[in-house]
Amino acid sequence: MKTIFFGTPETAAPFLRALAERTEVLAVVSQPDKPAGRGLATAATPVKAAALELGLTVFQPARPSEIAAELKALGADLGVVVAYGRIVKADVLASTKLGLLNAHFSLLPKYRGAAPVQWSLVRGETRTGVTLFWLDEGMDTGPIQAVRETGILPEEDAPALLSRLTDLGVELLDATLADLAAGKVVRRVQEGAACAAPLIKREDARLDLSRPAEELRNAVRGFRSWPRAWLELASGRILVLKAAAAAPADPPGKGAPGAVLAVERDRGILVECSSRSRLWFLEVQPEGKKPLNAAEFANGLRVAAGGFLPLHGKLI
Repeated sequence: MKTIFFGTPETAAPFLRALAERTEVLAVVSQPDKPAGRGLATAATPVKAAALELGLTVFQPARPSEIAAELKALGADLGVVVAYGRIVKADVLASTKLGLLNAHFSLLPKYRGAAPVQWSLVRGETRTGVTLFWLDEGMDTGPIQAVRETGILPEEDAPALLSRLTDLGVELLDATLADLAAGKVVRRVQEGAACAAPLIKREDARLDLSRPAEELRNAVRGFRSWPRAWLELASGRILVLKAAAAAPADPPGKGAPGAVLAVERDRGILVECSSRSRLWFLEVQPEGKKPLNAAEFANGLRVAAGGFLPLHGKLI
């Protein structure tokens, strides 16, 4: 089978390597290189770097339609898309015989959009998966070829879940390529309630202590890569990198969100949220500084059990 691969970030590179093992990859399409690092030197995208290691031809158009004719002239049987990050229009969709098969990290039609892993965690989902579906001109609306489902582990955050879904997706792609080679093409219409997973904004990750503790813990998990959950204190913004649910034996709430219920060196800060719910802040990072244990941070602020987090202004 002859294929074309579309992808950009690190999570897409294992899919490219798997595709190259099973098929003849005629070309790889990635986003243009961008400045990176402190020196802002132009760096190859991870997919481009992987493609060059494999000796593959790489295209990096600003818009994929710019090379639609070249792609069609290759005569590929199939296109595989993983986190490409560009809108693909009808001319590119028609560039291969079977179409473009996209790997999406959710159980479609749930979490259509740019950040399915993050939003599935933020919204407290307990199951997710990988869907291979045929791209159309909608936002993740095309018919489904294959699905692989998995549970979400209670303490799993976005980087850990994405890593596991990447492995799962590569396995699913490998099995699906075998099916396609045998002529087993499935185009099942998506069924069920749809929901969106839009691009994340920094404000989405702001922690509101007048919300339930479980919602805040899910935000910490979901926004772990970027922008990371944060609180605005009187002394400046702090990032909350790790959090944990309170145990039944932990000090009870008193009906005052923002109250510090415990400070323990080996754990962190136990903070009250809405409806007397409680959340342990385990690891925090003042902006521009290194991460540290939350209890150490509290000691630096001279905050102890019985006091309050020195929030900037009122609770939001």
